[in-house]
Amino acid sequence: MNQIEKYFNELKTLQMIETESGNFLTTKTYECKLNNGEIIKREKILKNGGSGSASIILPITEDNKVILAVEPRVFTKRTVDVGLPAGYIEKNETALDAAKRELLEETGYTTDEFVSLGSFYQDQACSEAYNHYFVALHCKKVKEQKLDKGEFIKYILVDFEEIDCLIEKGYIGGLNSIYALEKGKNYLKKK
Repeated sequence: MNQIEKYFNELKTLQMIETESGNFLTTKTYECKLNNGEIIKREKILKNGGSGSASIILPITEDNKVILAVEPRVFTKRTVDVGLPAGYIEKNETALDAAKRELLEETGYTTDEFVSLGSFYQDQACSEAYNHYFVALHCKKVKEQKLDKGEFIKYILVDFEEIDCLIEKGYIGGLNSIYALEKGKNYLKKK
């Protein structure tokens, strides 16, 4: 917990200044004709011009530690959150390719043992983002992080027993991470 608190303190948002809107998030408006003849209006969120589909990875090291990411989440209460390594699926990239790339970039760990835990829509009311969940087994540290500009991620290694405590204490607050952790625990019980 001391390491998490240190990272929270380091990555905490001190001030937010509203600026002109950027171009990462945009919306498109549609009139949709239903089979019953009714017309409904809907807006769709685009992330960086695409769907916003992502890969979320539950990485487990060779000595059965879970790798968690600590990063700024400026619109949350604490402005920092603990979660799983994850990232958007780039054009012409499969969900598995994105999972491998993001794990290596965000943590420096890699493995060839990825297992799909399933997929689901993130928010089908206003987005076509379809998230893919993986468990990555027997991960090995092979290099240092290689983060994108504007990306600030620290990572920690924890025992599975610590995860429930981190969720209960509000350190892990994102549904994508909580869902993937639960799916991963179920998969590992059956294995």
